[in-house]
Amino acid sequence: MSLSRVDQILSTVMDGHRGGATLPETLCELCAQALTVSGVGLALITADGHQGVVTATDGAAQTMEDLQFTLGEGPCLDASSDGSPVLQPDVARTAPSRWPGYGPAVLEAGIAAVFAFPLQVGAIRLGVLDLYRDTPGNLDDRELSEALAFADAATAILLHLQEQTDAGDDVHPQLADPLGTHTEIHQATGIIAVQAAVGLAEALLLLRGHAYAAESTSLDIARDVVGRRLHFYPEDDHHE
Repeated sequence: MSLSRVDQILSTVMDGHRGGATLPETLCELCAQALTVSGVGLALITADGHQGVVTATDGAAQTMEDLQFTLGEGPCLDASSDGSPVLQPDVARTAPSRWPGYGPAVLEAGIAAVFAFPLQVGAIRLGVLDLYRDTPGNLDDRELSEALAFADAATAILLHLQEQTDAGDDVHPQLADPLGTHTEIHQATGIIAVQAAVGLAEALLLLRGHAYAAESTSLDIARDVVGRRLHFYPEDDHHE
């Protein structure tokens, strides 16, 4: 009996995951390779309100996810609350009116199309699989079917990880990090945007760029910003 497409994806993810990447990381990388998209992100949204970015295939995908939780709006949040895919093949044309904060910010990050697929079992919300393109364009029928199969596979992986969670832990270690860090990073992003007089997308890039240059983590830099130990200035301001 031949495997369903979802079973094929899960089998490939399990094989690829043995190289050291987490299951969500492997699934998103495979999804990006299977579809004509620029990047993929996976966000966790649970019934008790926990939200965070589990993984993203590149910086733009990470920014796409972070902006939604920073601003409290976007296709990921709508897909989760509505329980149906949100397809935005031309962000410049439709997103600014639908999401006044998120639309302009995501365009600034170089994202031209976004497709969000809710991950849920019945009424239970688990997360959202987000795809983006750096040029406008819809998913054709084959790509849409493939994206839905990856969303089903992602749902199965989230359930699998939660089933493997040790007693006393709220979430599996492969999912726990974003729940503890995203609030501080988002708070720091807003502070940097004001300090450096830039948009939120560029503020996120400044935070990550500083972390890379300092050989630190984005979370550590965010904590320094929130704690007022680190200050960002506009480009024409030459403070040290």
